[in-house]
Amino acid sequence: MEFIISDILVFTFAVFLLLVTPGPGVLSTAGVGSGFGSRAGLVYLIGLFLGTNLVALAVVGGYAALVLSIPYVRWVLMAGSFGYLLWLALKIAMAGRKLSWIESEKPPGIHGGILLQVINPKAYVVGTAIFSGFPFEGVSLFQETLWKFLIFNLVWIPIHFLWLFAGVTLNRMNLSERHQFLINSGMSVAMVGVVVLAALAQ
Repeated sequence: MEFIISDILVFTFAVFLLLVTPGPGVLSTAGVGSGFGSRAGLVYLIGLFLGTNLVALAVVGGYAALVLSIPYVRWVLMAGSFGYLLWLALKIAMAGRKLSWIESEKPPGIHGGILLQVINPKAYVVGTAIFSGFPFEGVSLFQETLWKFLIFNLVWIPIHFLWLFAGVTLNRMNLSERHQFLINSGMSVAMVGVVVLAALAQ
């Protein structure tokens, strides 16, 4: 065990840096918590967790690299991610308001969290970076993969709970409808902005 401690520490720090930076996952988690409250946020977070690990399994199994090697697939994912995030951003921004063209009272749920990660290009980039890089010396590939899944989730869970807590805290502050709308709208714009920047970087 001692001979991989340094590898584990380096890997843990790298995962932390990759996950702590604002992306669609954490921003939408805070947004759902702010717009719909703790219970809806937790349900959505479960979906994100499942979706994240599905993407990680796809990366480890080589399926992600195979699919993304097809030129147009990356752009299809980007377009799908942008469209879905735009819809999700509208739901968060309009939480508590009645509009005939959007179910603003209904939170995204588990399926919404899963879908976001499956079509989120950043999820595949992060998964590829952590599972193909940062080798652990002295252990088999299978053991290394198990360690990485464990560490990744141990870092992923508290970071996302902190973002959810931040969103729920805003929800419980009983702000005026105008201020709540401005905060939710700000989170929504940030979510869409992340995807736009990712698209420009392609």
